[in-house]
Amino acid sequence: MDSTNILTQVLEASDRRRDERRNFLRVAGQATVAAGGLSLLAACDDGQKGFNPTPTPTPTPTPTATAATDADILNFALNLEYLEAQFYSFAVYGTGLPASQLTGVGTQGAVTGGRQVTFTDPIVAQYAREIAADEIAHVAFLRTALGSAAVAMPAINIDGSATGAFTAAARAAGVVSATGTFDPYASDNAFLLGAFIFEDVGVSAYKGAAPLLTSKTYLDAAAGILAAEAYHAGLIRTILYSKGFDAGTASGSIFDQVRMISDARDSLDGSNDVDQGIAGADSSISNIVPTDASGIAYSRTAANVLNIVYLTKSATVGGGFFPNGVNGFIKTSNAN
Repeated sequence: MDSTNILTQVLEASDRRRDERRNFLRVAGQATVAAGGLSLLAACDDGQKGFNPTPTPTPTPTPTATAATDADILNFALNLEYLEAQFYSFAVYGTGLPASQLTGVGTQGAVTGGRQVTFTDPIVAQYAREIAADEIAHVAFLRTALGSAAVAMPAINIDGSATGAFTAAARAAGVVSATGTFDPYASDNAFLLGAFIFEDVGVSAYKGAAPLLTSKTYLDAAAGILAAEAYHAGLIRTILYSKGFDAGTASGSIFDQVRMISDARDSLDGSNDVDQGIAGADSSISNIVPTDASGIAYSRTAANVLNIVYLTKSATVGGGFFPNGVNGFIKTSNAN
């Protein structure tokens, strides 16, 4: 995708900060012991008259950056929930989140694009309504859990026009041509492909963040949302797989389009090839649950998630679906 602007950086930075703190404690402890030993030798005189060794001063530690707190991590998740909730709310109801659910810390933005989908498949319509209700509830839940610390909704681009973020993502993935337009509100299949762009990313983001949470209360909340997002992702992947057996489009079959989006996400989030489509080389073999050889879902760091939603391989603070970046402490993508 666009290489001007995404998530491993933030979590790796947290790891580095923890290592630096451990380092400091170890060095400071050794220095304290050394200083204490010299003081003891001076007091005992060691049998040498006039022997007064000069104590070695304790080194001044280099200040380190503040690590992300549990609230920072949940606020990062809230930014992603704003994006998903707005997309599904517009697709299902033709309108976005209420104004009361958009305020908070940081610069509040507006939504560009978004409109109601005229669903032709009643099953897809019902699934869309169910997911929309969950995503809207996630925003309300996280805002309540964070209280006055909750970030405001940043500027969000969910436009399906020629200049919108969905089209930029689809062009980079090859789902449409370099001059083509991808409108996720145009049909059932387009909506499902648009949802696929987000759903797997949300699951891997929550899994990557879980080990960083220190509060059991916050961890329980994150685990609950992770489970819901995994159900959503599995549902979208399942119905796309079933649609894949329908006649292909001018841009290729559903299987091909999903694979292109998966490959594009992989190209943005670093060197690890972890993203997966909905079928193997033989489309008769499904791949509904993307896991490793042990059957375990994979993780993404916050920085790599931002690479995907910013549509960039660079270390930056905005672009793509978040044109001005996200709000909160965690906001910089990775240089990949």
